[in-house]
Amino acid sequence: MAVHTVAKRVPAKAWVKETPRRAGLAGRTKAEPRLLNPSKRIQRLKPLNSSNGVGSSALDQLKKHTTVVADTGDFELMAQYEPQDATTNPSLILKAVKSPQYAHILSEAVQEATQAGITDPEEVIDRVLVRFGCEILKIIPGRVSTEVDARLSFDKDASLFRARRIIKLYEEAGISRERILIKLATTWEGVQTAKQLESEGIHVNMTLLFSLVQAVACAEVGATLISPFVGRILDWHKKATGKEYTSEEDPGVQSVKTIYNYYKKFGHKTEVMGASFRNVGEILEIAGVDLITISPALLGELKSLSGPVGAKLSADAAKTADIDRIDSDEKAYRFLLNEDAMGTEKLSEGIRLFVKDSRELENMIRAEMGISAMAAV
Repeated sequence: MAVHTVAKRVPAKAWVKETPRRAGLAGRTKAEPRLLNPSKRIQRLKPLNSSNGVGSSALDQLKKHTTVVADTGDFELMAQYEPQDATTNPSLILKAVKSPQYAHILSEAVQEATQAGITDPEEVIDRVLVRFGCEILKIIPGRVSTEVDARLSFDKDASLFRARRIIKLYEEAGISRERILIKLATTWEGVQTAKQLESEGIHVNMTLLFSLVQAVACAEVGATLISPFVGRILDWHKKATGKEYTSEEDPGVQSVKTIYNYYKKFGHKTEVMGASFRNVGEILEIAGVDLITISPALLGELKSLSGPVGAKLSADAAKTADIDRIDSDEKAYRFLLNEDAMGTEKLSEGIRLFVKDSRELENMIRAEMGISAMAAV
């Protein structure tokens, strides 16, 4: 399991300015650095010139505070950034198998399944996911996250079956379950699936998470890790308000800070991994969180920038925060999530998008297997 350390707070004067506390933003207890407009902030973080030996990259400095995870199915590309862990999802795997350099993985999985007498396209999907995971684990020292079919987001029994099969396939390939995180959508059924899997020693990464009540429910059942979606939260608020946000004000950033502080305040062991970013400002604003999963494009941008990067989150500071516990039983979960228009809409939208890509991946497999495509929905 990945181990992270939180380094001492480093001043970030090269790219922030101090502003007074703003009332009404959760978790603030004193004046905090305010990020400039993202485009201006990037200009202040100077391009890294490794040839002259000046400084280290923003990515290297971020790794001092937070475990960095690569968010991609392109395992050849991720090697250059030396992440600890990696995450995949249906969209990333679909994108990868459409690429000539990875198309053979799908073909080989189909061929192997056919030789074994397997005719179920859904089992072949799992075999494709595991093949990608095995290749990724040759590159990274830590864990890979592999996602259960999003079409099962409201089916606990079917999700348990698929999760156990994925773990079995990894173990047959010689990979310990300690290096695998099963990704589940954070529906109520997904939370209950996580509870059962964790009791069996199968660790989970709860995805499509947009609200505090989802996070609390995951922690209460002992989920190993959660992935709050920073950028998608920002997208919703920008569309709803027409407002542009600084990185500090970013609603997705604020959501991660609130969840992190809640977990550390009440002693929850579940790790928080920020995900789905729109710019490096969002990433740097949550430095100090347990993990951050970052796309290759933003990893490259961080690697090309220099300037001090300090921790913005601290477990010690969180323990003194003025936070109230919230209920997370089924009634409270459903009610509080329903009260959160953004969380409700983004969870539903996220499931639909992953389902769309899962169907497309299945139809590619069906074509390879010589069977008819799924009927359009």
